[in-house]
Amino acid sequence: MRKRSNKIRMGKSWEAYAFLMPWMIGLLAFTIIPMIMSLYFSFTRYDMANPPRWIGWENYINVFTDSRARNSLRVTFTFVFLSVPFQLCFALLLASVFKKNRRGISIYRAIYYLPSLLGGSVAVALLWRNMFGRDGFINRFLYIIFGIEGRSWIGHPDTALYTLVALALWQFGGSMVIFLGGLKNISTDYYEAAEIDGANRVQLFLRITMPLLTPMIFFNLVMNIIGAFQAFTSAFIVSGGGGGPVDSTMFFSLLLYIRAFEQFNMGLASAMAWVLLLIIGFFTVINFALSKKWVHYDE
Repeated sequence: MRKRSNKIRMGKSWEAYAFLMPWMIGLLAFTIIPMIMSLYFSFTRYDMANPPRWIGWENYINVFTDSRARNSLRVTFTFVFLSVPFQLCFALLLASVFKKNRRGISIYRAIYYLPSLLGGSVAVALLWRNMFGRDGFINRFLYIIFGIEGRSWIGHPDTALYTLVALALWQFGGSMVIFLGGLKNISTDYYEAAEIDGANRVQLFLRITMPLLTPMIFFNLVMNIIGAFQAFTSAFIVSGGGGGPVDSTMFFSLLLYIRAFEQFNMGLASAMAWVLLLIIGFFTVINFALSKKWVHYDE
């Protein structure tokens, strides 16, 4: 009887492994092995036409000594530190508006969530490039309403990056849904007790809503920072693949693409990819370390 039960257990475990096998093969073939190979290539000079040649830390040194790479890091950090807070604030604002159950509110939630599905697409980036061009909708609006003749917002180095920050706000839908779920899970007893004690709306938001919403804020913050550091499509389409004007929209990921698939410097591109991974990992670890001081979990 015991042997039979052991056979049944072994049979069920093999069935589980059989179902997991396609995923495990995909993880091994498309994630783990490429990561190991890219780590090796990052210490070599490799152009895909000749065998890789070991050069040690030279590629990593070039990442931080090359002026274009340093500028791309500056542009990327600026984009992250501007787009993430605006995106979170906008998502929280809309979630606060949509948390009450009113007639037709689900339709409005779906409408406002829809742009996040298209925010990183090529079509939206092309639309954005046309809107902020010299003859685009923004300049037409400024001329008709205020009589102002605007410039090409994406063609000027002082404003090109900020158009991409505005485009990043399109992807607020995922954060909005998470905030909405968090707001709906906050018990009304807290608000009723605070109102009895004389708290106003601002105090209710700062003393009750925000502390109880910190787990969702933390999750959205970490995920949005990771996504912002990997932003590529918007900069590639809006700048025409060159990161212009004057490298003002040259994201680190875009420069990585140029090094790898235009200049075929796979060794340097692999080193840049690992530097980007370390930067994202550093900010993630910092966020988790600081979360102990400001994230409050309802026990």
